[in-house]
Formats: sequence, C-alpha cells, structure tokens
Amino acid sequence: MSTSVSDNVDTLIDLALAEDFGTGDVTSQYFVPEHLTAKAILTPRSKGVLSGVDLAAKVFKKVDPSLKVEVLLKDGEYVAPGAVVMVIEGKAQSILGAERTALNFIQRLSGVASLTRQYVKAISHTSARILDTRKTTPGYRLLEKAAVAHGGGTNHRLGLYDRAMVKDNHLMTDGNTEHLQSCINKLKEDKPNVEIQLEADNLDQFRQFLNLEGVDHVLLDNMTPDLLAQAVAMRGDRAKPLLEASGGVNLSTVAAIAESGVDFVSVGYVTHSAPSLDLGLDFSVE
Repeated sequence: MSTSVSDNVDTLIDLALAEDFGTGDVTSQYFVPEHLTAKAILTPRSKGVLSGVDLAAKVFKKVDPSLKVEVLLKDGEYVAPGAVVMVIEGKAQSILGAERTALNFIQRLSGVASLTRQYVKAISHTSARILDTRKTTPGYRLLEKAAVAHGGGTNHRLGLYDRAMVKDNHLMTDGNTEHLQSCINKLKEDKPNVEIQLEADNLDQFRQFLNLEGVDHVLLDNMTPDLLAQAVAMRGDRAKPLLEASGGVNLSTVAAIAESGVDFVSVGYVTHSAPSLDLGLDFSVE
C-alpha cells in the first residue's frame, strides 16, 4: 500500500473518542473516585489473530498520557484465552474512559485478521493467494487492509487510483477490443506504474482479452472451478495476465477455487462481514 496506516489513525481515534465521551464520562466521573488507580490486562476470550494492538495502546495514551501501557504481543500473532496482549496501569477513570474505544478497534481488526487466516489456511496447499477488496468500512480501509496482511492475506488495490479495474459497467464499447486496446495504451503511456485489470464474465470474453497487450490481471467473475481451470489452461505458460477468481467464495468453496490454478482468490467477506474477535479488559484496583 502506498499510504501509511498511521496517516489517518489519529483522526479515527479522535472521532471515536469524541462520539463516546461527548460532554464527559458521567459514569466514571460520579461513581469512580478520582484518586483511584487500577491495573487492567487486555486478554483474548477466544482464539484468533491480533491486529490493531498498537492502535489500541494509542487510544489509552490519547485519553491520558500519564497511563503506563505495556504491549506484550504484536499484530499478526496467534492468541488464545489466557494470553496477555497488553497491561495498562494508572488512573482508573482514564482506563475506563478509553476501554470501549480501544476494544472496538482491536476487536474489529483482529476479527478481520482472524477470518483472513482461516481462508489462507484453507488454500495453503495451493500457490494461490487470498486477496481483500474495497468492500471495507468507510474510513477504516487502511486499517482493515493492514489486518488482512496480519492474517496472511494479500492487499488488492487500495482505491480507484492505484489500479485500473475495468468491469462490465465500464465496458460500453460493445466488445470493441480495438477501442479497449487504445484505452489501455493511453493509460500505460500516461501512468506506466498503474496496473490494468479486466473483468471477464465468460471464457469467450477471456479469450478476447488474451489478445490484448498491456493487461496485467484478469478477474474471472463467478466462474466454476472447472471454468477457472480452463481459463488457466488457455493462458498457458505466459507470465501475464495474472488470474483472480471472484464470486461465490466462502470457506467451503475457496479450496476448490484455488485448486483450479488461479493466482489469486478475492474475498470481500473478510472485511465486510468478519465477526469481531472477543477480547476484554480484566481490572484490578490498586
């Protein structure tokens, strides 16, 4: 990814804390003595892969810079109940105020990483790689794509600017491959570092795309494993285009799809529907 994850983290943390705190944490303010200090241990309640650890730590320090935050486990590590991810010590009101925002970040992102790891494991006997998509939570794309990487997946394009993906909605030329080739040539001339990907809905369309020059990737949309294998055979031993399978992908189908010989399998589910990983804070008052 060309943009750093840290570029928008502070903004997201500020927005999240603002919507949670509003005019103040009335619960802690009125029911927790101001002088009380506490120790909190962040620990998983279920098995999974961590992501967003440093972000969660940053939330605690943002709420109260005087808090002592010790990070013991890193993003990408597989954890189980009983593990200690981080330890937070200091003013109890501050820890309680930051708790939910910190958990929201790390639970969500660890859920993405954990689900991605399941897909990666399911196709580990093949040479294919799991790709994410742009089906991400608005504003969270950098973080969720980082979580996919923590789970062992591979990042697809980040946005509309770093790869051209020509889908059926863009192909308004009635199959005019000459016009399509001229568009490819123009983009390659103006932006030589931008890769080009075309979407093929069937093998006849894919066969036409194989005659074009400058195509880096072809997305094979909603094809059965048998059709995917035929597309792989049609490409032969040429290095490009790289082939990506998409559509109808879940944990019960992903292995057969990857076994067809495609280079990538894209899975929007890992970002748009991943269940959060259950993590929590265990408190002790000092």
